[in-house]
Amino acid sequence: MTRRKLYAFGFAALMLVDTWTQVSFKLATHHAGEFAPSLPWLRAAAATPWLYAAMAGYAGAFFIWMTLLEHAPVGPAFAASHLEVILVLFVSFILFNEILSPLKLTGAVCIVLGIILLSLSESEQSHA
Repeated sequence: MTRRKLYAFGFAALMLVDTWTQVSFKLATHHAGEFAPSLPWLRAAAATPWLYAAMAGYAGAFFIWMTLLEHAPVGPAFAASHLEVILVLFVSFILFNEILSPLKLTGAVCIVLGIILLSLSESEQSHA
């Protein structure tokens, strides 16, 4: 597998697992209700399978991230790991009817542009 394919596959997997984690946390909060520092709230949170899905997502994301860091340059890899923020934004819009404001969309565009610029700078350094 070429480096580019490894990076593409790895970052796609990281995005999906991170998105799964965030959506699972959102669903867990729907089940447990509004946060309250109380034993009944802790029981409700512990009773939802979505909490365990989120914890499994964190473990999976950690494994994928550590594997990627063995091969990918740290700067662009760190930036690319933030693509999940954009995916979570759109999934939240679809699943939870959250609002896609112009400011959120502008932030998403800035994240993508930053990743592109970091990737281009890394490419220039590797050819120099």
